[in-house]
Amino acid sequence: MKKIGIDLGTTNCLVFVPKKGIRINEPSVVAVSVIDKSILAVGKEAKEMLGRTPDTIIAVRPLKDGVIADYKITEAMLSYFINKAMGRFRLTKPEVMISVPAGITSTERRAVIDAALQAGAKEAYLVKEPVLAAIGAGIPINEASGNMIVNIGGGTAEIAVISLGGIVSWASVRVAGNKLDQAISEYIKKKHNLAVGERTAEQIKIEIGSAVKQKDEEILEIRGRDLVAGLPKTIEITSNEITDAISDQLKEIVRAVKMVLQETPPELAADIMDKGIVISGGGALLKNIDELFSQETGVPCIKAKDPLFCVVKGTGAVLDNLDIYKRSIMTKK
Repeated sequence: MKKIGIDLGTTNCLVFVPKKGIRINEPSVVAVSVIDKSILAVGKEAKEMLGRTPDTIIAVRPLKDGVIADYKITEAMLSYFINKAMGRFRLTKPEVMISVPAGITSTERRAVIDAALQAGAKEAYLVKEPVLAAIGAGIPINEASGNMIVNIGGGTAEIAVISLGGIVSWASVRVAGNKLDQAISEYIKKKHNLAVGERTAEQIKIEIGSAVKQKDEEILEIRGRDLVAGLPKTIEITSNEITDAISDQLKEIVRAVKMVLQETPPELAADIMDKGIVISGGGALLKNIDELFSQETGVPCIKAKDPLFCVVKGTGAVLDNLDIYKRSIMTKK
């Protein structure tokens, strides 16, 4: 029986095939023709089109804040990824495991399962993202001790304390990578009268973004459209400006982390003080984010190894040991 694991993210989709590893890592973008609503491209090809399409094509992100915003297009995207992972000539339908945010409602959960079944899955299992991220980060979640994971993706930041294979306390905030990008472009618009696209904003965050201010500032040249003259213009921007731009969004994630710590039973809180908070997801790649969390919570923080792949590796580990995990973390329908 074929099985595949999907990290269905707001920004990227990753697909894991047992014994073969991560087979697909592509953006969650679909290019759609306005005229007949047909799907023109999915993934990398479609992302190339973002902000560069003529009026007859729109590039759509079918997931918003970690949940399905456009059902039909999500189904088409899942179908593309499942077919690509399984190969053309397949006789059976695969069992699919999909990561979902911890704060997902039953309606949203139903939508993901239906989309997966329509896209060609035989069965669809949903597992909460922080649990998968913890497994993928190599945290022994089935032991009787507290572990805290902060998984910052594109659409949501998921914070959870896990013990004995289950979530003890958690929070999910719809502030993550995409909101940071928006904050950067808003800031540049306000302060420098320059309009930059979402891809540029993301590039700035990756290259010089930092969660805390630095003594030695980094400088980056960026291009955009001057809002006064309406013409292309190049300006220089510093890393501390970016820290200012994203500070409100990061504060919101920090607030959620503190809230989860406050709700954690004292025994588990003591475990977390010993082991530290593990940060995973694309957001973990932001410079000094571990430093910011340590300063604000007083708890040591560690970035997970390969933070982008924690969730999808988690699906792989669960698929390999289905019998162990089936009872504790699976929700089928």
